[in-house]
Amino acid sequence: MQKNFRVVGLWVILSACIIVSSCNRKAEDTKEIQTFTASETETVVDTLHLHLQDFNRQIVCNGQMRAKEKSALSFTNADQITDIYVKNGQRVAKGTIIACTDKREKIREVERAEHELERARVELTDKLISLGYDGSLEEVPDDVLKRAEVTSGFYTAKYALQSAQTALDECNLRTPFSGRIANLEGRTYQPGGKLCMLIDDSQFEVEFKILEAELANVKMEQKVLVSPFINEEKQYVGKISSINPMVDEKGLVIVTAKIDNTRGDNDMMDGLNVKVVVEEEVRRMFVVPKDAVVERDGYHVVFLYKDGHAVWTYVDILHSNINSYAITGCTRKETTINEGDVIITSGNLNLADDTEVKINNQ
Repeated sequence: MQKNFRVVGLWVILSACIIVSSCNRKAEDTKEIQTFTASETETVVDTLHLHLQDFNRQIVCNGQMRAKEKSALSFTNADQITDIYVKNGQRVAKGTIIACTDKREKIREVERAEHELERARVELTDKLISLGYDGSLEEVPDDVLKRAEVTSGFYTAKYALQSAQTALDECNLRTPFSGRIANLEGRTYQPGGKLCMLIDDSQFEVEFKILEAELANVKMEQKVLVSPFINEEKQYVGKISSINPMVDEKGLVIVTAKIDNTRGDNDMMDGLNVKVVVEEEVRRMFVVPKDAVVERDGYHVVFLYKDGHAVWTYVDILHSNINSYAITGCTRKETTINEGDVIITSGNLNLADDTEVKINNQ
């Protein structure tokens, strides 16, 4: 009997230990769950301090690049092309011979004209000697010499030689300005005609359209940033060179900007479609990232950080660019913002007035 009581007592003690251990484990699990839940619901935000700074107001539109100069280069004769010295994309200097046509007949014509001129010169000398002058032509009066040149055929022969030499020179196609070869169409052993386009890519014009309402924010010599759609990371700087003084039926105004290609960038091409950003500096603005502003109830709202809470604050947007807004207090709601205010810049879509927040890395 005494042994049985001892066994029962041992089991009671063992069961009590198991129960206490289980309760402690549940308490620890509950504590871990509570801690995990608290960390999951905690709102961590990024902030910035408001201060007055310059703001780049921007107008964004689409445009197209046009070369400063471009010309279709063609032969003036239809003789067979014998040589082409260039290819598409090649840069050439002004006056470079880029192709030529068959010169054989033109060379013979020059030789014939030279012979005719020599014969006419002899006739001219004989004519003047018959008039009492010597063969040097030094003391012959101008009016007498002119009549003698005409009657002897010298004047006609001299003009014929000049024409033959011009025709021979026109067998060589030269570039009228420095640039790049494009649209090369001519082929050797084919009749002359249009050979190619020559593009002066040292400077480009970018033509784009703005709304009539934006015209007040655009002026001559204003800075523009131009990026090709095929590579928006590449950016060129230019200045507005002309504003067309007409508004079309769609309420748009044509504006042209000039961009210098001093580096000879081959990516700048005639006809390239580009994004144009017209920039104007506005001084002393409160500037915040676009993510800091949300729309609630038809108003623009930012959240100020005050004593660990997000404070709902109405604002008006004065200007905008690609990344930022220039803001001020809301006139209709009679709110204000001040230099030194701490603006929450992340997670705003999930915030409400008086939400408890924690600043990141604080």
